[in-house]
Amino acid sequence: MKHAQVSRRYANALMDIALDQKSVDGVAADLEDIRATLLRSRELRLLLESPIVSMSRKDAVLRELFERRVRPITMAFVSLLVEKQREHLLVHIVEQFLSRRDVQEGIVTAEVASAVELTPSQHKELARELERYTQKRVRLQYSRDESLVGGLYVRIGDTVLDASVRNDLMRLRERFLVGRYPTH
Repeated sequence: MKHAQVSRRYANALMDIALDQKSVDGVAADLEDIRATLLRSRELRLLLESPIVSMSRKDAVLRELFERRVRPITMAFVSLLVEKQREHLLVHIVEQFLSRRDVQEGIVTAEVASAVELTPSQHKELARELERYTQKRVRLQYSRDESLVGGLYVRIGDTVLDASVRNDLMRLRERFLVGRYPTH
């Protein structure tokens, strides 16, 4: 819990600076690049988490990796994290920053699972329907889940929209078990 609070504070501080410098989108792009690099490299994550590796070594490695790829504001922030011994929270801070940016821009993420791959036209129609439902811009993240049998499962924050055949079959089964299935 403490890590979440600390991560949120650092993300908010960076957001305030990025807003002042009108560089929120640029900083967000930098942070997405940094996060992707960290998630791909277990060795880099271990280096940042290691209490044995010196601050100067961590800063040098991060500068070597990112200094030419990110804006000076972003690099200064990463170096500050190392100086304050918070570099191990970098992925969490990035996620907090991106989450705050999404809130400010009225964007929600919808995690969509479907039994089969959706066509591009189905993607567009689903995005349009979810934007109408949420009254916000929707970023879709797709995955396949053959256990759904058919249909879709959508999660937006705490809201779940389950239009899967699996769910329909489970509800039908429950109705049979309690004897509430209409007879003709």
